[in-house]
Amino acid sequence: MRLSLLPFAFLIVQAYAQKQPHLDFTRVEAEIKPYSDNRISGIVRYDFTVNSSVTSISFDAVDMEFSNVYLGTKKVTDEIEYDGKTLQLKGNLEKGKHKVTFGFVAKPKQTVYFMGWNDHLEGNDQIWTQGQGKYTSHWLPSFDDMNEKVEFDLTFHVPPKYTVISNGKLKEVKTTDTLKTWKYDMTQPMSSYLTAFAIGDFDKKVMYSASGVPIELYFEPKDSLKVEPTYRHSKAIFDFLEKEIGVAYPWQNYKQVPVQDFLYAGMENTGCTIFSNQYVVDSIAFIDKNYVNVNAHELAHQWFGNLVTEVSGKHHWLHEGFATYYAYLSEKQLFGNAHFYWKLYATAQTLNKVSGEGEGEALTDPGAGSLTFYEKGAWALVMLRERVGELTFRQGIKSYLEKYAFKNATISNFLAVMTRVAKEDLSDFREEWLENDEFPWESVKNYLASKEPSLKLFFELQEKVKDTKVTDQKLHQFFNSETPEPLKRQILFEWYQKIPDSSLAKIIQHEPLKVRQAAALAIPKIPEQMKSEFESMLSDQSYVTQEAVLFKLWEAFPANRSKYLDQLDGVVGLPNKNVRLLWLTLALVTPEYQPESKKAYFEELNGYTAEQFNFEVRQLAFQYLYQIGALSDVSLRNLIKACDHHVWQFKKSSRNLIRELNKSQEGKTRLNGIKIVLPDQEKQLLEKVITP
Repeated sequence: MRLSLLPFAFLIVQAYAQKQPHLDFTRVEAEIKPYSDNRISGIVRYDFTVNSSVTSISFDAVDMEFSNVYLGTKKVTDEIEYDGKTLQLKGNLEKGKHKVTFGFVAKPKQTVYFMGWNDHLEGNDQIWTQGQGKYTSHWLPSFDDMNEKVEFDLTFHVPPKYTVISNGKLKEVKTTDTLKTWKYDMTQPMSSYLTAFAIGDFDKKVMYSASGVPIELYFEPKDSLKVEPTYRHSKAIFDFLEKEIGVAYPWQNYKQVPVQDFLYAGMENTGCTIFSNQYVVDSIAFIDKNYVNVNAHELAHQWFGNLVTEVSGKHHWLHEGFATYYAYLSEKQLFGNAHFYWKLYATAQTLNKVSGEGEGEALTDPGAGSLTFYEKGAWALVMLRERVGELTFRQGIKSYLEKYAFKNATISNFLAVMTRVAKEDLSDFREEWLENDEFPWESVKNYLASKEPSLKLFFELQEKVKDTKVTDQKLHQFFNSETPEPLKRQILFEWYQKIPDSSLAKIIQHEPLKVRQAAALAIPKIPEQMKSEFESMLSDQSYVTQEAVLFKLWEAFPANRSKYLDQLDGVVGLPNKNVRLLWLTLALVTPEYQPESKKAYFEELNGYTAEQFNFEVRQLAFQYLYQIGALSDVSLRNLIKACDHHVWQFKKSSRNLIRELNKSQEGKTRLNGIKIVLPDQEKQLLEKVITP
C-alpha cells in the first residue's frame, strides 16, 4: 500500500541549549510531513533568547536539504553553512529575543521506520521512531546533545483510519472528510532523543494508577484478546514504582504501544514506551515469554534517564543499571523473594564467567556492553542498598531525583547525594563496583546465601556434589512442597543425570508446570521408561515445553510420529510461531505423514519468510527451511532482502545463512541462478554478502 502525502504535523518545542551557552531556545514550531518512501519534510520555527551577543546559531540535522531560511523577517542566503550533519546560520545577533524559520527535507536512513506500506495488505501499515542516543536529528533539526532539554507539543494530521501515539497529553482530536488531527501537549522538558511517535491501526485500553495517572495500553485490533496477558500487572508495576522510588511519576500520562520489527525489546520515550510486538502474548505464552520485565524496565526509565538524564555515555549506569534494578524489584514484588534472588544469581553467574575470562568491564567505561550497564549495573545498586541500608538508600534515591529533576547528572553527582544522605564515605564502593572491571563473585555469593535459603542450600549442594557426597536419592528428596521451584529447576538443569529415571518420571508426574518444563529441556534424549511422562507434557500449557517435547518424542519414537504431529496440529505457539514452524518442518520430513498435504505445508513454511511477518518468525523459518533443504526461490530472494534489514541481529543471521549456502556447489548454483533475475540493488547486496 502506498501512502499519499501526509499533511503537515505541528510541533512546538522549548529547548535549553548547552553547546551554545549564550543561547536559550524557548520555543520551536515544526510542521512535519512523512511520506511512504521514507521522506520527511517540514518547516520549523525556533524562538530563542540571546543572553550575550553571538555570531552564529547551529542545529543538528543529518543529510537534509533546507529552504526559505529566515532570521526574524530577514531572508538568509549566503550566511548558511551545512556539512551534512550541522546546520549553521551566520549573523550578528544582539541580546534579546529572536526567531529563526526554515524548511527542510530529509530521507532518514535510520530513526524513522515505515512498515507495511508496500505489501498491499490492509491494516498493517505503521510508522514509528527510535531515536536512542542522538538520532532524532535524522528526521527533525534539533540538538543531539542529551544535555539539551526540550519541551515538546506535537500535532499530527493523518488520514482518519490511522491512530497517532506520541509524547504528552492528547489535547484534541479533530476529524474532517480526509484528515484526523491529533494534538499532543507536554509540560516539562526532555532530551530530544526521547521524542517519539507511532502511527498505525491501534485501539487502546485505559486504566489509572493509584495516584490517578492515566495508563494507556495500545494494541492492534487483531490482538484484542491478548491485551490482558500482554499488559498483565501494568497497574501494579506503576503503583509499586511510584511508592518504591518515592517520587511521583513526572509526566502527564503513560502510554505503551507495540510495533512491528522494533529494534530492541522496548524504548523508554518520555511518557510513551514503544516496544516489540513479539511481547504481545496470549495467556499460555505468558508463562514462557512475557512483557513484565520489559514493562517495568521502560517505566523505571521515566525517572532514571528521562527525568534525570546522564551527561554522557560514561554515566550510562544512571540509566540502564537503575532501570534494570527497579525492574527486578518489581518482579520481586509480584513473584516473590525466591524469584528475585534466583534471577540475580543467573545474572551473577554470567558476569562472573565473563570476568573470569578476562573480559569484565567497568561501569564507568563508556564503551562497555549491555551486560555491564544493565546487569552489573543492577548488582551495583543491590550491593549499595545492602551497604547503606534500605531506608537510607530510598532517601538517597529520592534526594537525587529531586535535586536533578529535568536536568542532567553524573555518577559523581549521584554518589555525592548518596554519601551526604548515608553520612559515610562511599569511595570504596565506587572503586569496587563502578571502576573495577572484575566482578566480585565471592561477595555476591555470600550476599545471595544470606538472603535466600534455597540458594544457600544450592551452594552447599554444589560443594557436596563436587565431593560426590550427595547420593541420587538425596537429590530426589528435594522435590517436595517445601522446596522453591527455582531450586528444583536448577537441580534438574545441573544434575538430572544423577537422578534415576524412575525418580525423574515421578518428578514429571507430580511437579508443577515450570519444573516439568525444566525436565523437558534438560533431558537430552527420552528413555523408553519415561515415554508416557513426556507424552503427557504435550498437553502442558507452555509453548516452550510443547516445542521441546514434540521434537524429542518425534526423534525418540519414530513409530509414533504421526500421533504426536496430530496432537499439536494447529498450535501456533509463541509470537515467533515456534510450535507451528517446528510442526511444519517435522511434517515435511515425515514421509508417511499426510503426503497429500506436503505441498501446502511447504508453501506455508516458505510463506513465513515474507516481509509482512515479524523478523523473529522469518529468522526461524529461514533456519528450518535451510536445515531441511526446502528454501523456495521466493524464500531465497526474501533471504537476500533480509541481508539489509534494519534489525542488525536479523541482518547478521541472514548474511551468515547466505554464506553457508554459498559454501556448497548446489547452494552456489542456486544463488548464481537467482542473481540473474534480481534488480541491480539486490544483486549488489548479494555480491557484497558472498564476496570474501
